[in-house]
Amino acid sequence: MNYEEVLRLGLERGFFMPSCEIYSDAPGGFWDYGPLGLNLRNRFIELWRRELVRKDGMIEIDGAQIMPKSVFIASGHLESFADPIISCKNCNTILRADKFITEKIGKYIPERLSNEEFDKLIQSYGLRCPNCNGEFSKTKRFNMMFKVGIGPAEDEAYLRPETCQTIFTNFPRLFKIMRGKLPLGFAQFGKSFRNEISPRQSLIRLREFYQAEIEVFFNPKKANEFEKFNLIKDYSLRIFKDGKIEKVTCQEALDKQLTPNKLITYYLALIQKFYDKTGIDMERSRFRTLAEYERAFYAQVAYDFEVETSLGWIELVACNYRTDYDMSGHGKVSGKDVRVMDNGEKIIPHIFELSMGVDRSIYCILEHNLKRDGERLLLSLKPYLAPIQVSIFPLVNRDSLPEKARSIYLMLRDDFDVFYDESGSIGRRYRRMDEIGTPINITIDYQTLKDDTITIRDRDSMKQFRVSIANLKETLRQIIYKYD
Repeated sequence: MNYEEVLRLGLERGFFMPSCEIYSDAPGGFWDYGPLGLNLRNRFIELWRRELVRKDGMIEIDGAQIMPKSVFIASGHLESFADPIISCKNCNTILRADKFITEKIGKYIPERLSNEEFDKLIQSYGLRCPNCNGEFSKTKRFNMMFKVGIGPAEDEAYLRPETCQTIFTNFPRLFKIMRGKLPLGFAQFGKSFRNEISPRQSLIRLREFYQAEIEVFFNPKKANEFEKFNLIKDYSLRIFKDGKIEKVTCQEALDKQLTPNKLITYYLALIQKFYDKTGIDMERSRFRTLAEYERAFYAQVAYDFEVETSLGWIELVACNYRTDYDMSGHGKVSGKDVRVMDNGEKIIPHIFELSMGVDRSIYCILEHNLKRDGERLLLSLKPYLAPIQVSIFPLVNRDSLPEKARSIYLMLRDDFDVFYDESGSIGRRYRRMDEIGTPINITIDYQTLKDDTITIRDRDSMKQFRVSIANLKETLRQIIYKYD
């Protein structure tokens, strides 16, 4: 399926919608989740917690979204978190310089070029405003953080552009009270805010968005003494480098120096394993090794976990080796000792980051699982991710079937997300559930009244079988919570 089909599904079935869409002055880049989208997102995060946070023994926190100016002096965001922009002298159209030039000349232009280099490219290619053919002003830098004033004095603060800074500022206390031992992962799910110049394509590029970030603190001297590496050494990664995807085991990736150490290789494997459980087609995924000019200002080594869609390759997870950049910066600006003990040595730990874009991931899951199956539109989600897990239909709206169906609905609703529907033909009701990804449809028919059995219909195969009401809950658990 393509972007337009996913957008139609999102809008018509209540997965997501533009925020404040009834108002003409509503800014772009803000989208709301409807009931189905919210349930899908919650189940995605439940899977993230299950497969990454709990399985790896990480510590999860929930930090503040507004932070003081000093945090972003230490992090480098006030100085470096800025996009190059150009504006038309005639109509005042504002464009992001690197993206505009890339689109016009068909050659990738990195954002880390100097303002003067952007100006030279615009002049040498004779680029002009796409709206009025006017000339551009000189390139400037636009900081993407949202500035806020705190209290009556409006002390300078900012909405966080990434969730990880609260992990870094809380690390010294958390490491102590949790009796931490390196290496140790910290996780956080929550909102971040970036004042994007040109937000677009619904959930793909937002100004207010969700991240699920993991920050692994470790001693760099011991990154190759990581025992958990043995658990995944034979697992195959899909690494894209020098124009091709190379499928290699984790051990081969290390031997070929495609990855720098055992610890980083292990966490790349965990990310790929996680996305394999989301229903995304892994043959259309890759870890792209970023060149020096593509990496964030704090990263020494970086990989983007990307997924192919109708919009091209979309980055879902930024995997950054941040070294001691963050903790050294916070220690210097705050004046606090951020070192911790590791086997008798006091060190500033290094950090490997897995920064996941939740909204983008939700979009890719929808596109990869939305398909046409004959005349029906089918959203073939993993059962454990489905927004509605079970639908309950009386075969007809008479002869005590609705009453029996409602009693089963009441029996199941404390344990599952259940939807009851008695309107329209049974075939039409099935189609509606197929389109939103409901894996199990239960039909109450005349035989139910005789022997207390019901019909279960499987969404993908449309096969049906009967189950006794007494065994129904256990049967549903086995189907819905079967993790591949």
